[in-house]
Amino acid sequence: MEASVTATADSFEVVAKGIYLEGLTVDYARDIVWYSDVIAGGIHGVRRDGSKTAVLNPERKWTGGVMMNEDGAVLSSGAGGIMWNNPDTGASGWLISEVDGKPINGINEMVADGSGGIYCGTVDIEKIEKGETVRPASIYRVTADREVIIVAEGLGFANGIMRSPDGRHLYYNDTFDATYVFDIAGDLSLANRRQLLSKEDCDGMALDGEGNLWITGYRSGEITRMRPDGSLLPPVPTPAGGITQVRFGGSDMREFYLTSVTADAGDTLKVGGVPTEQLSFLYRGRSDTPGMRLAPPRFRLG
Repeated sequence: MEASVTATADSFEVVAKGIYLEGLTVDYARDIVWYSDVIAGGIHGVRRDGSKTAVLNPERKWTGGVMMNEDGAVLSSGAGGIMWNNPDTGASGWLISEVDGKPINGINEMVADGSGGIYCGTVDIEKIEKGETVRPASIYRVTADREVIIVAEGLGFANGIMRSPDGRHLYYNDTFDATYVFDIAGDLSLANRRQLLSKEDCDGMALDGEGNLWITGYRSGEITRMRPDGSLLPPVPTPAGGITQVRFGGSDMREFYLTSVTADAGDTLKVGGVPTEQLSFLYRGRSDTPGMRLAPPRFRLG
């Protein structure tokens, strides 16, 4: 069956807005969408109709990745490492805040590794805030027991990251360059990196139920769709100027949510500028093809 999407740019609904929306996850159990605003701060929870449910870590900025833990806690990356928040109890803490005894500059996107832990990419928040060239990024694996293992280094700007349905490949976006894929070995290490798509503004990433990649671009008003072999599928038009992330949800996994920014917002951040107006939106669309349901990691928290 060929993947298909009938969404048009005028078929989306605005669910929420902010200054620069980035991190995004769907809380299947609570039927809530959690998204971050990297400039205004916080992780915001909304229902599909836009009604607000909670704000976690309201003062924390630069949260680039959000995902669910198996126990219902919300994991969030950013400056200092990865935090967790339990929306039901109000409890919170750090999943990881250092590597080899050294404080973490920043973590960006995350994805479950299939064995209870996660893969995550680093981000140079210190340099981003100054509008300077970022230092090389790395990808780490954080085991279910919170051991931190480096699995790739010397990367450009590690961003959107996904694991293939069969667990054999790890895809990631190297922003300002291209989309790449690694082979995942039996011990969950990574090898044989190769390029799938040249796209300088590649940002967020999701997989649909057929294993196809949905790739967003912070300057792109449409979502690029690509088969695992790198061949392109028709893109998804949206009303956005640029798109930072995309996630699937809904009872049939055919709803998809995207965080949008203006087409120049990402380049403004790159040179140290700070957007101030609420021109960033969380949109909801619908696809004929269901998305891949994301399995959560199984960290023991609290």
